[in-house]
Amino acid sequence: MESTMWTSKDGKLSLQSKGDFSLLNDAASDFLEKYVKVCTPSELHLCDGSDEENKTLCDVMRSSGMIRPLTNKDYSNCWAVRTDPSDVARLESKTLICTPEESQVVAAGARQPGKQNMLAKWMSEEQMDGCMKERLPGCMNGRCMYIIPFSMGPVGSPLAKIGIQLTDSPYVVASMRIMTRIGTSVLKCLNSSDSTEFVRCMHTVGRADSTDPEQVRKANLRLPTWACDPDRVLIAHYPLRREIVSYGSGYGGNSLLGKKCFALRIASWIGRDEGWLAEHMLIMRVKNPEGKVRYVAAAFPSACGKTNLAMMEPSLPGWEVKCVGDDIAWMKFDSEGRLRAINPENGFFGVAPGTSQKTNPNALDMVHRNTIFTNVAFTERGDVYWEGMDPSYDLNSTKVISWQGIPYWKQGMRTMDGDKINAAHPNSRFCTPLSECKVADPLYNSAEGVPIDAIIFGGRRPDTVPLVYQSFDWAHGVFLGSAMRSETTKAAADVTDKMRNDPFAMRPFFSYNFGGYLQHWLDMEKTGRQMPGIFHVNWFLRGEQNEFLWPGFGENVRILEWMFKRLDGDDSIARSTPIGMVPTNDGLRYSDLSKSVDMDRLLNVDPQLWSKEEEAIRSFLEGQLGTDCPAGITAQLESLKQRLAQ
Repeated sequence: MESTMWTSKDGKLSLQSKGDFSLLNDAASDFLEKYVKVCTPSELHLCDGSDEENKTLCDVMRSSGMIRPLTNKDYSNCWAVRTDPSDVARLESKTLICTPEESQVVAAGARQPGKQNMLAKWMSEEQMDGCMKERLPGCMNGRCMYIIPFSMGPVGSPLAKIGIQLTDSPYVVASMRIMTRIGTSVLKCLNSSDSTEFVRCMHTVGRADSTDPEQVRKANLRLPTWACDPDRVLIAHYPLRREIVSYGSGYGGNSLLGKKCFALRIASWIGRDEGWLAEHMLIMRVKNPEGKVRYVAAAFPSACGKTNLAMMEPSLPGWEVKCVGDDIAWMKFDSEGRLRAINPENGFFGVAPGTSQKTNPNALDMVHRNTIFTNVAFTERGDVYWEGMDPSYDLNSTKVISWQGIPYWKQGMRTMDGDKINAAHPNSRFCTPLSECKVADPLYNSAEGVPIDAIIFGGRRPDTVPLVYQSFDWAHGVFLGSAMRSETTKAAADVTDKMRNDPFAMRPFFSYNFGGYLQHWLDMEKTGRQMPGIFHVNWFLRGEQNEFLWPGFGENVRILEWMFKRLDGDDSIARSTPIGMVPTNDGLRYSDLSKSVDMDRLLNVDPQLWSKEEEAIRSFLEGQLGTDCPAGITAQLESLKQRLAQ
């Protein structure tokens, strides 16, 4: 890629640049120029998405010490990155939705004095603009500004949307190349379409305020190969402007703006306006032994098994699972009334710890190719390690360098305070192209999307919630999604609750009034539409010794088998309970499991426990929604209470 000079429209500013800037339309050029003048980078690079460009970026990061290659022969074009310990996860408390009015984002109940808003956090556009004016000027001094044109969804798909991200992080460029479709083809698509609109994404790792001695002192103590400004992180979403501005963090969820920021928060607004859904869901293709294929979408909180389910190796003969996506689904009803879904992403940003030959052999296979690992342990023999990878991994045969750089990490190491020292950070990640997944569905790149027959909700619940149950109808299914509660995980750095409400697994990703969100889901049901069945699962029930009661992983195909039969109209395998349709004891195939299970306990619906659950659900929904609670959800709450009282 040859170097040229980029010049601002007024001719007052010129910068060394790479790329064909003539491909930028007027709106894109104005967006670029606005932030070039504010952030003052030293040079510009318009990304074309080529292999040559990616190799150059990796070489730049390698020479700076930001990344290191995996030299083990079992890995091909794989890299390991270590972030600063202060920049390791999403920051929900620093992630805000910015609109003129608070009521556009926060429901009536949570706006009341003394009430805690548990969902989307709001700030006025004006106030956020002021915060960014304190942070952005000169934030890219001495750095290259990369311009990344990207498509969420297959380029040219009627379901896809285009974004342009500015960033000063080559790590972000390399990761966005995996997670989205980037490059020249995206700009050509944008310029040839009827609409020239795109989502504006501005990201910088930031820099310490040089006028504040304490900020400078902290900056000097940080990892020199990983720039960030953790004390001043802000991730701002302007849905009415279709713009995202992220400052101070280089970590994936905060910096790969096509992911949660665009694909969920901004896309939710677009979907509401255009009549479709942007959801935190995997998409999988399931085929039974008779050859019948169904596509399923499933919503679980982060680090609760979405990737494992999407790539499951079924234990039952003749069953087959293929992966369309493991994290986000955009879903829209077509002209024939079928709900169709695309995976707007093009890769996996999966949690590494716990990924093993037992839990997800397909993921463990694919990460050996074209993968960027973040905050895993690195070994002297040129490969990586994390907790739960493989019991047979010989840690004594090689030197293990922990994610924090401890050069001789050993199992059982503890701090002076007695805290366990992990080899890999609990939220360490692998970033891998979807094309490397051996069980990728042939239609994962389909422009029309795949037809969804079932939607599954789930979370981590040690008790109360049975292994699986089905909603009575669509409205009841929407209620099930609104009532989801789950034990928390390490996917967010600033979450301390042990059990929290996580409706639709979207708690960190809501971007508009929760009452409006629920009504939008209820409004999806229209005459002539083939509404998917809705189910709820809980793989995580525990016994008296804290042991899991269900084997999970590949055995979860037994639950899918029950769902298949229910979707085919088999009423003999389900019984009606106050919470929904639960399998009969012989409705699930379990007698041939390698270990016996207590099916009575797995399928139990305890009225006392569920009365407490109903109270917790009511408290949350009424407390958050207040007068914004849709009548359809209020009716579902009352119906549940009445059924439990019978």
